[in-house]
Amino acid sequence: MTVIVTGCGFDPWQEIQNYQQTTGILDGQVGATNVFIGTLRDFNDGTAVKGMTLEHYPGMTERQLEIIISEAARQWPVIDALVIHRVGDILPNEPIVLVAVWTSHRGDAFDASRHIMEALKSKAPFWKKERLVSADSRWVKENTNGYKPAQ
Repeated sequence: MTVIVTGCGFDPWQEIQNYQQTTGILDGQVGATNVFIGTLRDFNDGTAVKGMTLEHYPGMTERQLEIIISEAARQWPVIDALVIHRVGDILPNEPIVLVAVWTSHRGDAFDASRHIMEALKSKAPFWKKERLVSADSRWVKENTNGYKPAQ
């Protein structure tokens, strides 16, 4: 189980490939891999966004992400998990977060991945300041709800 908080851009698909190659987790025990990649939108709350600065509390943020992954591993039979989260200045379409979960079965992979992502959004100490096209900026006060019933 690995957590990385980085100030550098990253290619989520390359990170997954590198991780799988270096950890050797694909040795027959994995039946499902669930991947979530979050990117920066160019809009929020009806306003055009040209970028965002994402701040965190070093040390505490990584520890909280480790706790979140451990909680998921207690609820589902997680073989491995990788969370990479970006901080610093981010532009629209750039990846912000990668959550990858490896399990034996797809249901566990989906459920554990969703748990990690939703807990990350509500518990991890990150602060977002959007830079708006209008030249203003604003702190994001709350995250969108990731649990929406199907229509």
